Amino acid sequence: MEFFDDNLIKDALNQKYAFIKIKVEDHVMHLTLNRAEKKNAIHPHMVQEIAFAMQFAKQTNDIRALVIDAAGDVFCAGADLKAFMGLVGEFHSSIPEAKTEILIGELFNKVHKPIITKVEGSVFAGGFFFLAGANYVVCNEAIKLGLPEVKRGLFPFQIMAALLEIMPKRIVVDWCIRGYDLNVQDAKKFGLVTHTTTPETIDKTIKSLLDEIKVNSPTAIRLGLEALDTINEQASKHRYLMEMLQKTVGSKDGQEGLLAFREKRQPVWTGE
Repeated sequence: MEFFDDNLIKDALNQKYAFIKIKVEDHVMHLTLNRAEKKNAIHPHMVQEIAFAMQFAKQTNDIRALVIDAAGDVFCAGADLKAFMGLVGEFHSSIPEAKTEILIGELFNKVHKPIITKVEGSVFAGGFFFLAGANYVVCNEAIKLGLPEVKRGLFPFQIMAALLEIMPKRIVVDWCIRGYDLNVQDAKKFGLVTHTTTPETIDKTIKSLLDEIKVNSPTAIRLGLEALDTINEQASKHRYLMEMLQKTVGSKDGQEGLLAFREKRQPVWTGE
């Protein structure tokens, strides 16, 4: 995972980020999605900032684990649908354009460090990359977990592939087709969530996990996760599925779904 020049990566803690925040404490990098006013919806430059931070974590030996959380009451609403329509506002970031294409579904396996996702707000659509890609998902019990893409004329192609790595096939496919909200208890039963908590206990649970991780050999863990990355074949899947998403967005139903979402009305499907 080398999307950016090493000299720039070394200065990651001093960069200007528009959509995330990062800090390093006691061998742990904390990455916060910081677009609360837009429900932390992700778009290409936000993904670049996340990739930049993850490359820094991978290349910094002092970092032994990552914790990903989010500002605001929604962890992540998925992809910014307005960005799909070319509507992105002004922002100030020192993170340059990546040297190669970034596929967010691949990022998590490429860090080769344990990742804990701390979920205190609802998750929708593309936000599940942060759950499916993590080694541990610590989640408050009373939140929504939804895949509403089909209601917008889209389909969660890459999310489907990521979820199939950890959840039963029929559950994943049904969830994608019907687009309902999954409760946290069922998400834990199906393997998406590893620890259920309350707002009062979530930090204690994460600290306990980090304490256990940090007493073990960071080299052994890194090499083990590198081996896991090598033997899986996610990269080719996500490139193909991104192409399928672009095809779906370009369809008449895809354009109608995005327009209806923007206009806050029910879409009229034609099947084209």
